[in-house]
Amino acid sequence: MTVSRQVMIVSIALVVLAGIGQVFGADWPCYRGPEHNGISQETDWSSSWGDSGPKVLWKASVGIGFSTTAVADGRVYTMGNSGKDTNTDTVYCFDAQTGRELWKHSYSCPLQPKWYDGGTLSTPTVHAGKVYTLSKMGDSFCLDAKTGKVLWQKQLNKELGFELPTWHFSSSTLIVGDKAVVNVGTSGLAMNKDTGEIVWQSGKGKCGYATPVPFMMDGKPGLAMFSQVTLIAVNPADGKELWQYPWKTQHEVNAADPIIVGNQVFMASGYNRGCGLIEIAAGQAKKLWENKVMAMQINSPILRDGYVYGFDEAVFKCLKLEDGTQQWQDKSLGKGSLMMSADGRLILTSDKGELVVAKADPTKFDVVARAQALPKGLCWTTPVLTNGRIYVRNTPGDFACLDVSGK
Repeated sequence: MTVSRQVMIVSIALVVLAGIGQVFGADWPCYRGPEHNGISQETDWSSSWGDSGPKVLWKASVGIGFSTTAVADGRVYTMGNSGKDTNTDTVYCFDAQTGRELWKHSYSCPLQPKWYDGGTLSTPTVHAGKVYTLSKMGDSFCLDAKTGKVLWQKQLNKELGFELPTWHFSSSTLIVGDKAVVNVGTSGLAMNKDTGEIVWQSGKGKCGYATPVPFMMDGKPGLAMFSQVTLIAVNPADGKELWQYPWKTQHEVNAADPIIVGNQVFMASGYNRGCGLIEIAAGQAKKLWENKVMAMQINSPILRDGYVYGFDEAVFKCLKLEDGTQQWQDKSLGKGSLMMSADGRLILTSDKGELVVAKADPTKFDVVARAQALPKGLCWTTPVLTNGRIYVRNTPGDFACLDVSGK
């Protein structure tokens, strides 16, 4: 089976998979979008900005952090921390059209600038009128999406006791049927999405930093979960292990989500670890290839037509999925971030806040448009395209809604 056909099949499977991949029209209700692959189905948007860049519809200051954006039902959600003097996390809800703050929910959480700026790491998840968040210390909240009222909350680390990874928890919440799943513990933890009651949990070991990724393989659902040293697949119903593959990195950082295509899994990690492709058969993982072409430290890769686009630390690259060969590289973005629209336009931010649109072309880095979208502070957060708008934010908390509707 060709890679492109595998991509098509797995995309269809994720859309129809009950309770795991739900498409909310043009909304973007969770980290990496409704299909959990960083690709927006929106194609009717404009990248013809001119030198001045896209129109800024509104701006906000949301505090220190790396949380990206969730958008659902005309509302925008993100998170930030107030700083080391006050040590407070805040979940924000804005009107998508005007930027008016509709509500916010704050709670105590340390900034923890340990070898980086600190602040919030995960992204809110919106599902069926509720917002799910997880703090780096294990504060799990379910909030009313309209009012911000706390429907339930748990302090997972204090209540259950886990070994904390160096930079603590960064998983966003994944809704799977009636469960809210987070990458906490050896290979994840599931709560009842309506009550917060623990449904299943794995061991108390240190987790990785990536969010659980849903997939279908041989007609059966699974969740791919990074621990610090292993990629583990579990059954979403009970958390039991399906297969695993060792993936140890320097500083034990596995933060980029894997790409799963049919029975093959692509993964990449930073600190010179590199990337690789494995194949799963009869519950066993077999290495197909491995190299150091793409070492993704933070952001997750994008797959299109058999080619992977992503950051090798501070160099943007394209590689061929089949054998891992590098196609080209570009050094103008630094350690940036990316997503893509379904028509093959890559939407990137540089680490200095520049917004760049380029064609997903395996022969060259083909830039369509670029403009300075944010102040030149550190910018590692993934942009979001939804409903004719692009949302961007940097680490200090400068947040902007950009009009790319072309109207």
